Amino acid sequence: MSEIATRIASSLQAARATTDFEPEIAIILGSGLGPLAEDIDTKMGATIAYADLPGFPVSTAPGHAGKAVLGTLENKRVIAFQGRVHLYEGYNAKEVVMPVSLAHALGAKTLFVSNACGGLNPAWEAGDIMLQNDFINFTGTNPLLGPNDASLGPRFLPLMGGYDKHLASLARQAARACDLPLREGVYLGITGPMYAPKAELRMYRQWGADAIGMSTVLEVIQALYLGMRVLGLSSVTDMAVADREDHSETNEQAVIEQAQKTGPNFRKLVKSIIRRME
Repeated sequence: MSEIATRIASSLQAARATTDFEPEIAIILGSGLGPLAEDIDTKMGATIAYADLPGFPVSTAPGHAGKAVLGTLENKRVIAFQGRVHLYEGYNAKEVVMPVSLAHALGAKTLFVSNACGGLNPAWEAGDIMLQNDFINFTGTNPLLGPNDASLGPRFLPLMGGYDKHLASLARQAARACDLPLREGVYLGITGPMYAPKAELRMYRQWGADAIGMSTVLEVIQALYLGMRVLGLSSVTDMAVADREDHSETNEQAVIEQAQKTGPNFRKLVKSIIRRME
């Protein structure tokens, strides 16, 4: 077994020692979006701190509680990760996607991934929610580097059409039912922790990116590798439009505060989507 496989096995063993709950859906909650986990009924499940899972990476970023919450949400069995880990924290790509690997090992076949992001599309505003319909991985790495375990996934993974079309359709239905505007676009992932300079923002927009952030793309790749269905939602917390007249430098506190403001709509939307799932 590789080092990462051993660490996942140790985390799985610790989780199983706490609960035999088997989730159907995994949800990764980005900056400021963690309160959705408060809606999960944990009577049949458990709440486990990342620090209590041997070998599991621990969140250090602001707004990331570092807990796995297992239980039911809208009558579906879920595991929600309150917070993620990032490349900029010093973790490598395989460590960053360990929550996805653990959720899959516990039984989850579907991944909902969320994030706080900067808006690159000048027609958008802070507070918008974006349905991810494609992504650009500009992190310079990915979790599939190195020897491949053919029992888990293919050596060469096709990524065209990676996001699940049925889940995207449910997201649109849910947004209409909740009377919430839903943007759609391309999410671009960078390593961070720096916010991009204006020249890079112009370049990313020319590439076709609608939003930018420091997470998500590696988790999506890992989930697709494991054969999971994927839905991606982004909370636009600030506008990263280089030549906009009202452009101003953002900061981590402002990002978290805007994500928290968007939180009620985000929670409403996710619950409505899950309610519609078979």
